[in-house]
Amino acid sequence: MIELELEILASHYAYSLLFVLLGIGLYMMIANENLVKKLIGVNLFQSAIFLFFIAMAYVDGRAPIIEGKSHSVGEIASPLPQVIVLTAIVVGIALTAVGLALIIRIYAEYGTLREDTLREVRADE
Repeated sequence: MIELELEILASHYAYSLLFVLLGIGLYMMIANENLVKKLIGVNLFQSAIFLFFIAMAYVDGRAPIIEGKSHSVGEIASPLPQVIVLTAIVVGIALTAVGLALIIRIYAEYGTLREDTLREVRADE
């Protein structure tokens, strides 16, 4: 039984990496008090989602560009998930840039990036 699980894990290494990145990113977003580390966690979580889309893009069947003859080419990559991931990467970069700009502004205003300290300062105002 364990041999079968190890074989599945070894053959689907992209999914193993996906779950590791998801776990690390989620942990960083929840457990850290520092806003920069939270933003890094969001980026790791996004990267795991990108990896998921790319890993799901490989399908067995005919290549979409071959017309007429039915050529079985084996495993091909569907172009649609690649386009979606490319768009998501651009949105992720914009999100990171806006997040970093907000973090810089928060640090300039309050002098700290710790979430608990920011709550105390905001409660005093």
